[in-house]
Amino acid sequence: MIPFKEFTVLFSGFLITLSVYHFLLYFQHKDKVYLYYSLYTFLIFTANYPNTENSAFLDATNDNDPYMQLLIIPREWIYNTLYLMFAKALVELHIYKKNWNKVLNISMFVFFISLFILVIYAVLTKNYYVVGFAFSYFFSPVIAVLALISFYILYGLKTPLKYYVLIGSFIYLVTAEYAFFFASGYKMVTIIFSIGVIIENILFSLALGHKQKLILEEKNVSQLKLIGQLKENENLRDKVQDQLVQDLILFKEKAKNEKLLTLKEKWSKEIAELKITSLRSQMNPHFIFNSLNSIKMYIINNEKENAVYYLNKFSKLIRKILSSTQEKEISLADEIETMELYVNIENIRFNNEINFVLEIEENLNLDTIKIPALILQPFIENAIWHGLASKKEDKKLFIMVKKSGLSHLNISIADNGIGRKKSAKIKEKKIYKSESLGIKLTEERLSNFAKEHNGNYSIIFTDLYHDNTNSPGTKVVLKVPLTKVSPL
Repeated sequence: MIPFKEFTVLFSGFLITLSVYHFLLYFQHKDKVYLYYSLYTFLIFTANYPNTENSAFLDATNDNDPYMQLLIIPREWIYNTLYLMFAKALVELHIYKKNWNKVLNISMFVFFISLFILVIYAVLTKNYYVVGFAFSYFFSPVIAVLALISFYILYGLKTPLKYYVLIGSFIYLVTAEYAFFFASGYKMVTIIFSIGVIIENILFSLALGHKQKLILEEKNVSQLKLIGQLKENENLRDKVQDQLVQDLILFKEKAKNEKLLTLKEKWSKEIAELKITSLRSQMNPHFIFNSLNSIKMYIINNEKENAVYYLNKFSKLIRKILSSTQEKEISLADEIETMELYVNIENIRFNNEINFVLEIEENLNLDTIKIPALILQPFIENAIWHGLASKKEDKKLFIMVKKSGLSHLNISIADNGIGRKKSAKIKEKKIYKSESLGIKLTEERLSNFAKEHNGNYSIIFTDLYHDNTNSPGTKVVLKVPLTKVSPL
């Protein structure tokens, strides 16, 4: 049998250990449930052991002692409120029962404000018993009702964490009531009450561990889904490439049966479209893999809102890219929307440091103008990865769309990056030098597009200089024949 003095020391050590441990976990996980639990156990640690002859509940309305009214009773007031805050945060009541969670938040705010006003009033008037009076006839019955309703609601929730709260609270309530009303002697009351507190807090600690396990399982499921999506995209890429091979074989067979002059003109046009389709099929897996890795970091860091936000944008971009592979020409509105999504996704990898500005001439109907699909992507990609990627700060990307006379459309893409000369020097230092075909393929597609619509085109690159010395970026202007979407 452990002597009473050693038992109280062990009990105090148990509580302060729980308090410090979960306080440190709060800084690791950034979850307020650990902070509430740490403060709750700390206040229990600082509280006096129960005494049936000098209980705060019995003396609250009669005793005008400042120590009792300004320290003991407020402490009871605060740690009972913290208990409700911890319990509702543990089971994530704000997800399952938003309205009741709102009621509890308002109630706890009222509790804290009321206690603050009562303490100030008691200090100024020397009528300290008013704190105990409010505790006995306002706080205690109200929080008891809130707790009972919360237990009833909690029992109906579909979360395994509810059992820890319900069982722990029930054991604590039974032992506390038995200690106050049936146990005899100060030591026996203290031991029974302490055992109830120990069992309750062991269950609460297990609940926090179970909660962390559920979070890890949710992260693992999300990662598996991302991996599955990546594999699906890789399979799609393989199918597109196989289709390209079959198409090329068919084109070769047609060439044997057609005249040389007709074949040459048709072949040059079709091979240009096949090149850009092939470029998309190669770009998609690389871009998808990097984008998914960036989004995965939000999930790992438990940034749920950012993960959902960018996953929605990412899925919409993929649908548009896949849709564009089936169309040679799309509306300017669709092209701009796709490019905005593309820049938003790429910007994740730059910690959203790129300031993207889009300016469109007034009275320009984007829905009625058509251009080759994904014609702007290579230039925007160049601006980001060859101009802005090597710049440390103040990264800007500017796109302006306006008419050029009555027959053409001007689309300018400007960045304030390191400029083409410095970018070329950086490329020369690299061991592996990849040749980008995006601009060349785009020029071929624009040429075919202009021929089909009896117009002309141009692509003009301009180095932007500052003080005639340093290049703060590059500007490219695409001059495209102005055509209209055919009515449905």
